[in-house]
Amino acid sequence: MSDKPFRFYDNRQKYLAFVTTTNEKWKVSERAAQELDLLEPTPPAFRLFDAGIGDGAVLANIMRALHQRHPQVPQYVVGKEISLEDLRLTLEKMPDRLVEHPASVIVMTNLFFAEAPWLKPNNPKMLEKLVWKTVSLEGDSSFGFSEQLRGLDEHLVENWQIRSSEKSGNPMYITPSVLVIHRKDHAFLLDDIIPRKNAAKADYDLVVASQPWRARTKAELKARSILRPLADSLAPGGRMLVAQSAGNDPGAEIINAVWKDEELFPIDRYALAKALRDELGARQNEFELEIPSGGDALLSYRMHTLPEEVGHSIGTSTLFAAWNAATYVAQIDDRRMSETLTGTKHLEATAQVLQKYGGLWFNDEVFVVTRKK
Repeated sequence: MSDKPFRFYDNRQKYLAFVTTTNEKWKVSERAAQELDLLEPTPPAFRLFDAGIGDGAVLANIMRALHQRHPQVPQYVVGKEISLEDLRLTLEKMPDRLVEHPASVIVMTNLFFAEAPWLKPNNPKMLEKLVWKTVSLEGDSSFGFSEQLRGLDEHLVENWQIRSSEKSGNPMYITPSVLVIHRKDHAFLLDDIIPRKNAAKADYDLVVASQPWRARTKAELKARSILRPLADSLAPGGRMLVAQSAGNDPGAEIINAVWKDEELFPIDRYALAKALRDELGARQNEFELEIPSGGDALLSYRMHTLPEEVGHSIGTSTLFAAWNAATYVAQIDDRRMSETLTGTKHLEATAQVLQKYGGLWFNDEVFVVTRKK
């Protein structure tokens, strides 16, 4: 067995089961869309950065909400994603966005958090290796766009490869890559918005950072590697929504029934905000941190179940879906589960919680960072 740290994000089956059996993506995008009402676009485009696009559902939903509010405003959208599989899932959702909102520039990159907003590696050697591909899509139909994006797969397979960090086990890019997508028939209109290699700017109106880290990572590292660079990428008046798991829900109850002493989410929003202020130092006055309290800070989402599925007798598929969701949110990796679990104790605990609450839900907590005008 490899002694490299296990990454729970790398389990595709666990991730895909989670996103298809819960409404977490819906709830996060709904909360992010609320930020749009507090932002006023300025020329030449509304600028959006998604700090970890996953399957693309949150990004696509925010783009829909943005179109609903500002149908004539060009959209500049950048998504960071290290996973080739997630990139494919995201690209499948983009053709419809380009049809409804043709004045869109969509950018995907595998760069680090401290690099991705500016589409430029910080390491000079990596900068020399940067693969930059701009795709001008022909036509005006979602089918045509889908076919052209699907034709990029060979390029993506070659340039979206990863390796594991020997220290942390985290995935790291082998080839720094940027993919820029826009409609050819709108190239003239979007000329000032389409980014150029080594000349891209950040200045985002909205940054969405939903679960971009491991829960047990130290607050100082989260602030230094992720939050501070993302805050720096905001335009004056720009807002960053941060969301992470909070616990104190039935999902956490399942985990603590199996691992009684497990401290699930040790770094709360207050600790993160303090770490970010410390990291910003003398520059913290440039930003405002809105740290809500009580229920205002919580974003709850549920596992999809029907009433008859959580009655006296619970089906095996429902039990396994609930157990999968609970362990995914708690970030319990497969290696640990295989080393500690025997029998059916975990499924019995899952069934008891489902029957107790008539279903399963989870709590995220959120806070907002605003760059002052």
